Amino acid sequence: MNGKSYKEAINDVKNDKYTKKHSRFGSYLLALRPWSFSASLIPVVLGALLGWKTTGELNILLTLVTTVAVLCVHASGNLVNTYYDYLRGVDSKVSDDRTLVDHILTPDEVVRVGALTYVVASFCFLVVVSLSPAKMEHLALLFFGGLSGSFLYTGGIGLKYYALGDIVILITFGPLAVLFSYMIQCGQFASFPLYYAIPLALNTEAILHSNNTRDMDNDEKAGAVTLTILVGKHASYAVYCLLLFTPYVICVVWGVNISVRYCLPLLTIGFAFRLEKEFRDGKLASLPKRTAKLNFFFGLLYLISFVIAPRLPHIRKL
Repeated sequence: MNGKSYKEAINDVKNDKYTKKHSRFGSYLLALRPWSFSASLIPVVLGALLGWKTTGELNILLTLVTTVAVLCVHASGNLVNTYYDYLRGVDSKVSDDRTLVDHILTPDEVVRVGALTYVVASFCFLVVVSLSPAKMEHLALLFFGGLSGSFLYTGGIGLKYYALGDIVILITFGPLAVLFSYMIQCGQFASFPLYYAIPLALNTEAILHSNNTRDMDNDEKAGAVTLTILVGKHASYAVYCLLLFTPYVICVVWGVNISVRYCLPLLTIGFAFRLEKEFRDGKLASLPKRTAKLNFFFGLLYLISFVIAPRLPHIRKL
């Protein structure tokens, strides 16, 4: 056997199978785009923290199950985006997401994994409904609203292709996720979580905007219409700056009028200026992932500021 013993040959076969399985698992994981998960994770935790500030109690189990549900909806939306961008010819060899273009996974595999994550999300929702004091119909409205948004962003009518994708992202990865998590903890509706979701929603929209700016040529060739295509590259830079820096302005206003602790996210502003320069210089290849990195660190400090702040306006103890 070319100088190898039978046992060594068997071990080589086993190792090769393990490597292929490990590589396959990695392909599935990368197809979910885990680098973007901070966009849904941070709002869920914020909603839970606001619930804790309101009631003085935090149900850890509910928070964990809610997090899994929302992350699965997010992952499903990413897979739907991968599938339909491929079908519509939006993705190409130069696209950031080449899961299907490079045959890393087959379209059927993407569909199966997407369906599985939707099923897991729905199961988690049933668990949440059984444990939360909130009315099922209220939670169902928010959950299936988010689930529908994650699919319709590129699936079905494909809101992304008609310049409506930005609205979907602004609503879903901000107000909707925060309110959903808050209601699960508190059992009732309140409008103030929407107010606190604004900085996160804008910061998350910056990820999408940088992605659409980078891909605008491919999107335009495929017949898609995004906000970036409508306003052009120069105006897109202004929009990106608005999305990137408005959350910091909000934090400063809160820091001056409520508590200096709300200025904690300003520790990331140096990173934000570096991203602004990359956009201005046309270095867009890795900008969405780097903006997502900023989103994570900004969101983390934003959450910490809520934990350590002595008071939160608009909150009445239940």
